[in-house]
Amino acid sequence: MSGELHYQTILELSAQIEAGTLSPVTLTEAMLDRIAALDGRLKSYATVMADQAKAEAWDAELEIAAGRYRGKLHGIPIAVKDLCYTKGVRTMGGCAVLADHVPDYDATVVRRFREAGAVLLGKLNLTEGAMAGYNPAFDVPENPWKDGHWPGASSSGSGAATAAGLAYATLGSDTGGSIRHPAAVCGTVGLKPTWGRVSRHGVLDLAQSLDHVGPLARSSADAGIVMQAIAGLDPDDPTTLAAPVPDMLAGLEAGAKGLRIGWDQRYATEDMAPDYAAAVTAAVEVMAKLGAEIVPVSMPERLAEYLPAWAVLCTSEAADAHRATYPARAEEYGPWFREWLARGHAFSAADYAQANNLRAACVGEMRRTMQDVDLLACPSTARAAYPMSVTQAYGPIPEDRDPWQTRFTVPMDYAGLPTISLPCGLSGDGLPLSLQFVAHALAEPLLIQAGAAYESASEWHRRHPPGW
Repeated sequence: MSGELHYQTILELSAQIEAGTLSPVTLTEAMLDRIAALDGRLKSYATVMADQAKAEAWDAELEIAAGRYRGKLHGIPIAVKDLCYTKGVRTMGGCAVLADHVPDYDATVVRRFREAGAVLLGKLNLTEGAMAGYNPAFDVPENPWKDGHWPGASSSGSGAATAAGLAYATLGSDTGGSIRHPAAVCGTVGLKPTWGRVSRHGVLDLAQSLDHVGPLARSSADAGIVMQAIAGLDPDDPTTLAAPVPDMLAGLEAGAKGLRIGWDQRYATEDMAPDYAAAVTAAVEVMAKLGAEIVPVSMPERLAEYLPAWAVLCTSEAADAHRATYPARAEEYGPWFREWLARGHAFSAADYAQANNLRAACVGEMRRTMQDVDLLACPSTARAAYPMSVTQAYGPIPEDRDPWQTRFTVPMDYAGLPTISLPCGLSGDGLPLSLQFVAHALAEPLLIQAGAAYESASEWHRRHPPGW
């Protein structure tokens, strides 16, 4: 068991809560005290819901004492990205134009957290509109591993809070990598579900056909516990999948033996920092020693041609999502996202159709890459955290923005495939490095199995940022 309470896992804590040796009220108050002491520096929270959290913790404690234990999230303090509607609590999406937006209902994922008995600590900071730049009216979260370094873009508050022990799990969203990026650079586990596995009802859109909602946590098991609670068909979201939700932890002890893992060495290591390439390669070798079969595969040959289509799709769909406030209130947007929306308005229907055709071609090639394997292994992101000033974070969009940097995230969002990101090392500068497994649709339990197998033979997921 982890020594410090704030760094224990949900699996560890839930056993104590169920046994009656740990109080949800004590746990929640300790976490709120930690947020009050540290988040002025970390800036991970947009809104702390202290009074509600305390009330929910008392409700959980009384229910559990009365013998009505709901499961592993009961009494566990968590937080959600400030895209997720929360009844009576502002939901801003990082947008100044939504600073006074107070929903009158909960997003489905928030409602399911409540049904599981989780304690909602608050709402987490993010980039404006869940893209890549921040609105100057809002704080930029710090990377807890090193001040002044990239915290992972959109779900940055989620990654920072999870890594620094300011929540036991968080929700993020991933349109082009924003569960995987913050998980990777903040040193946490991130689980991006199959598109449609988790409801987006009551979650502010960036690009509807690409958006995924999923957890960031400290272990594969914890990610699975959260996924178990939030997944499943939702009548309020017609894009959710009707497939039954399996036991996400069914393979937790099954190990890696017999897993067929696809490995394109060139894709995974070229144009990478040597220490990052070496860490991911070593992680794949660990899986081989655990009994997995490493199978040579080839990623799409035209990948570099496919990647720029993402920006056409995302800007166009973002322009649609913000049509009520842009361009009518354009001056309230920050320079980064305002330019992103302007680009979306400038694209034609033919541009969008061409981009969608390129996406479809990439998905077809991804199917062929994956056809004979259970999983694909590669880095979670193209580089470790790098220096980023607040001025850069606010925009405008950098002129040298390179689609090739999205090669480990965008193809999986195009195809709606589930992924898990796992800490697998530290760079020469002491910054987290991350391994990604990609699975076939609806194979989240297999990702959790593989993640748990890797964690059984490594300790990287137990490393925490210094100074917190």
